[in-house]
Amino acid sequence: MSRKARGWTDTALARGAWRMAMTSWAAWQNRVVRAQGPPPRIRSFVALGDSFTEGLDDPGPSGSYRGWADRFVGSLGARNPDLRYANLAVRGKRLGQVVGEQIPAAIAMAPDLVSIAAGGNDLLLPRADPDALAEMFDDAIARLRGVGCEVVVFTGFDVGHFPVLRLLSSKIAIYNAHLRIIAARRGCHLADLWPMSPLRDTRAWSADRLHLSAEGHRRVALFVAERLGVPVTGDWRELWPSAAASHWVRTRWQDVRWARRHAAPWIGRRLRGMSSGDGLQPKRPSLMPLQT
Repeated sequence: MSRKARGWTDTALARGAWRMAMTSWAAWQNRVVRAQGPPPRIRSFVALGDSFTEGLDDPGPSGSYRGWADRFVGSLGARNPDLRYANLAVRGKRLGQVVGEQIPAAIAMAPDLVSIAAGGNDLLLPRADPDALAEMFDDAIARLRGVGCEVVVFTGFDVGHFPVLRLLSSKIAIYNAHLRIIAARRGCHLADLWPMSPLRDTRAWSADRLHLSAEGHRRVALFVAERLGVPVTGDWRELWPSAAASHWVRTRWQDVRWARRHAAPWIGRRLRGMSSGDGLQPKRPSLMPLQT
């Protein structure tokens, strides 16, 4: 085997070993780190981030999106009828935009609880530096904790089950390792999505493979509720119904169709310096009662 071929093989093995190590560690943490007793009374909650927290692709009423945050708030509001909720997340936002635009707005609202899931859109770019992103993320968390907010930190998904996207796994794993350390050091709640095995089923994802389906969002909402000790009736670990195996040719055709319909337009927007969220405003820009 040539030196170049050996290099590629060693890199692939290293990436595989890294993913397995991170998945095992995170799964262990999710088993042993549980909320101790009832959660503190949460009277206000602000959700920050990008399309994941805005709710794509979980259709809601009036053409909007619902998503894990709206679903989680439903469970949280069942025990806190005076709860107020804001969702500042906008699709396409990169970490610098979340930190520069959404963090100051959240601090001004002085909420009891803030969630932040950001950095995924940065990691999709070829020259993304997970170490630099983590430094920016840590500064944002320090600001939120410095004013007394409880914070939920989300790690990124394991996308290793999707062709093409699996090439991002190493960067995501490195970024996630930073986020786990930040959450522990800053005293945050950690919602570690990487080891969530139900999200490795394609039915948890929409056709674009970048956004969760309605069922995927439902499971994340249950997971977050569990991490915060909020009572719920469902279980995010519930097994998916059996599904017929897809033929190899059909799967490859789906990959080609995905590249044409979703990957190519996304790359085109980025090359032109555009985002799907350009000109869009947050769906809940201020703290409001749930019934509003």
